[in-house]
Order: sequence, then structure tokens, then C-alpha cells
Amino acid sequence: MRAESDTISKLHPQLSADETTLAELGYKQEFHREFTPLEVAGLAFSYVGLVPSIVSVLFYAIPNGGPFAMVWGWAIACPFIMCIGLAMAELASAAPTSGGLYYWTYSLASPRCRNFLSWIVGYSNTIETITAVASVNWACAIQITAAISIASSGQVYTTTNKQLYGIYAALVLSHAVLVSFGTRVLARLQRLYTLMNASLCFIIIIALPIATPPDYRNNASFALGDFTNLAGWPSGFAFILSFMAPLYTIGGYDASVHMSEEASNAATAIPWAIVSSIAVTAVLGWGINVSLAFCMGTDVGSILSSSIGQPMAQILYNSLGQRKALALWCLVISAEYMVASNCLLVGSRQTFAFARDGALPFSRYLYRINRYTETPVNTVWFDAI
Repeated sequence: MRAESDTISKLHPQLSADETTLAELGYKQEFHREFTPLEVAGLAFSYVGLVPSIVSVLFYAIPNGGPFAMVWGWAIACPFIMCIGLAMAELASAAPTSGGLYYWTYSLASPRCRNFLSWIVGYSNTIETITAVASVNWACAIQITAAISIASSGQVYTTTNKQLYGIYAALVLSHAVLVSFGTRVLARLQRLYTLMNASLCFIIIIALPIATPPDYRNNASFALGDFTNLAGWPSGFAFILSFMAPLYTIGGYDASVHMSEEASNAATAIPWAIVSSIAVTAVLGWGINVSLAFCMGTDVGSILSSSIGQPMAQILYNSLGQRKALALWCLVISAEYMVASNCLLVGSRQTFAFARDGALPFSRYLYRINRYTETPVNTVWFDAI
């Protein structure tokens, strides 16, 4: 009897809890579940990319309220973001699938309109994840040119549009190659990405105030209470516009959802990744904004109009000098590169899931797993191109 039982178990292997849950949702297991719960949480955290993301959105906070908006706009927005994250975590626990948002919409909406609503949500989410790749890589390209400007004497270097696009295209292609690797490689990379992003946060929070010379150190009255409106909008509306900074920065907390089918113990790991990424980035992000507010000096206009082209780069240049600012800025660029890599990784899984349900043009070509890497290479390159 035992020999017969062993033969049956080999012919019909027992499904794991994750595979059973996925089967109940109507899908078969096609990926390797190589992401540990910590690596999924690390992906959610590094996808946000606190420091490089704040670098990219200081343009919204500084002219729309200055230090006051940077500090208190962040503090006000984060609890509302957490409310959305908690709701999303509950849904991810019940239905951990790469399709995420559009699948939940179909499951919960009225039968009369769920096809249409699911289609709208699916296309919106797919387009958003693809444009995120372009957005972050473009920001990375601009940061590279800012590094060249910091390194040049007198900060007089000017990049042409062709050069900027060339850098951008090279970044996108390099990410397409990287994200085409197998799931195990991509999962282990999250450890490096998380360490880099966390280290940058603590450098800005701890080391920057220590290194900033007295001329650029602000008192608490200015850092926490000065409202500088350079945008021309009424002050109340300008302050609301400053919310774009935390909303853009922390807005990637759903990234882990799209990795549900590559994560072990997904029904628990994905919700924890969502909630922990919001909580950690909210606290560390507020600390970064407070540090910048105390170290940016009082001439807010000169930071915005800096010849370097990046407000954060100018703050670092004023506080650290050319060499140290350039070294730290190179770390920022490296972290931004990692964020862009995860954007393409997450986007490719969303595109794969949507193509699996036949919702995209050329779905039959996009819904394919590469036999060598056992990952959806077609959707990786589709999103990149």
C-alpha cells in the first residue's frame, strides 16, 4: 500500500498552500516562489526609494510652502495613505494574485458592470506601471547630468536633449537585461537594494545635519514654521499641492501585490509588505524632510534656481562641499537605478497577469514564460520598449 501511495503522490504531487490559494482564484502556479517575506517587504521599501524619490519631488514641496510644506505636508498625508494601504492589505490577504487591483475589482463589483470596471482598473494599473519605468529612468538620467554638473568647475555643464535621451535609453535597456534574469537572482538583489536605500536614509537624517556648516543651518522656527509660497497659488491651495511629494514618493506601496505569485506565504507576506513599507517610509521620510528643512539655508529661491538643476543636489553641495556631495549624489543615482529596476520588474508582472486574462493586444505573445529564465521575458521587453 505504501509503494502504491508513493506512486500516486509522484503522479499527483500535493499542492502547497500558496498554489492551492492561487488555484482557488482560477490560476495555475507558473513562477518559482523565491521571494521570502523579508525580500517582498524589501522590494516594497526599495520600490518606494525614499531618498531618490524625495529628490525627484522637492520641486513640488519647496515652491508650495517651503520647509513648512516639506515637514507638515508629509506628516498630514501619511495617515491617509496608511488607510488606503490597510484596505489594500486586506484585499491582498484574501486574493494574493499578480493581477491585484483589477482582479479584486472584478471579484467585488456588481456583475452588471464588473467587466467594464475591471477593464478600466486593469488598463490604468498597467499603463501606470509602464509609465513608472519611464518616469524613474528619466529622473535617473537627470540626476546623472546633475552629477556631471556638480563635478564640473563652476557648475556650468549643460546637457543637450540628445545626450539626456541617450542616457535615458541606455538605462532602460540595461534594466530590461537585468530584469530578464531568473526569479531567484531578482529576489536576492532585493537585499542589496534594501540595504542601499536604508543606508541613504540614515546618512541624510544623521550625517547631513552634522556636516552642514552654521551658515546653512536653520533654527526650529524657520525649519518647522516658515511657509514660503513661490508658486503663485493661494497659500491654502499651494499647501495642498505640496501633498504631491508624499503621494508620489509613497505611492508605490502596491508593488508587492504584483509579486504575489513569486512570494512564499503570499497571503501573509504581501499584506505585511504593504503596511510595513508605508509605516517605515512615512517615518523615515518625515525624518529626511526635517533634516533637509534644518540644513537647506534660508534662501529657498536660490535652491530652486540652482545651476545644478536639482534642489536636493544644491542642498548637499552647500552642506558637504563638492567632493562629498558628489560621492553622496552617486549613491542617490545608484539607489534610483535600483528603484527603476524594481519598477520594470513589478510592471512586467502586472502586464503578464493582464495578458494572461486576454485583456491586452498581442496577449498570446505576452503571456509566455521563457524556458531558460522561467520568467515573463516578453513582458519585460514590452514594458521597456
